[in-house]
Amino acid sequence: MSTPSPQRARSAAAKQQRERAILDAARALGADRSVREVTLTDIAAAVGMHKSAMLRYFETREQIFLALTAEGWEDWSGALRARLSEFTDVTDVTEVADRDRGAIAAVIAQSLVARPFFCDLLAQAPLNLERNVSLESVYAFKTVVLGEVAAVAVELCRLLAITERAAVDVIATATSMAGALLQMAAPGTRLRTLYETHPELAHALVDIEPQLTRILTALLNGLPSTER
Repeated sequence: MSTPSPQRARSAAAKQQRERAILDAARALGADRSVREVTLTDIAAAVGMHKSAMLRYFETREQIFLALTAEGWEDWSGALRARLSEFTDVTDVTEVADRDRGAIAAVIAQSLVARPFFCDLLAQAPLNLERNVSLESVYAFKTVVLGEVAAVAVELCRLLAITERAAVDVIATATSMAGALLQMAAPGTRLRTLYETHPELAHALVDIEPQLTRILTALLNGLPSTER
């Protein structure tokens, strides 16, 4: 017996609730599998709606996951800025030189690795999510991302006395590498099992956090300080 679809949301509040239910279902499915394996039909079934009815709320499955990517940026940015706020300001050239940039790199890496679903979205967003939605949706998404990047950049400039351009480069490197490394690590997949059970493929075993920390430490150590 087929499950009857819920009645169409009539009020703005009901529409928001329905959209939230769709987003939450997509998040759960994406976190359990991977973003690219989740179809619109899967999400519709999880919410108890017909696929065609879902198109009244989101134009494509990609728009659903792009909205979740924007939420992921807001969550990650807020959490990272809270962690970075625990570091004290630098006040002179000596402190800038002595600052343990590796510790800051580790905090950035940890904050990303703790969010594997977000890292998956970071990889998928430029590859297909942004390319299968309206330009209005891309604009809204980019506006959120640029706002969060700017907020994190302020903290990095404060702590490291680097330029805003350099801070933005650090954020771009961290987020793009986190997404790429997660795909390479292939957690929870048959590929990962293959790598783990064949010693000759040990080079393919990616341990994301330490590798991302090393990459970011090298980048931060190579950045000139504006205080020097």
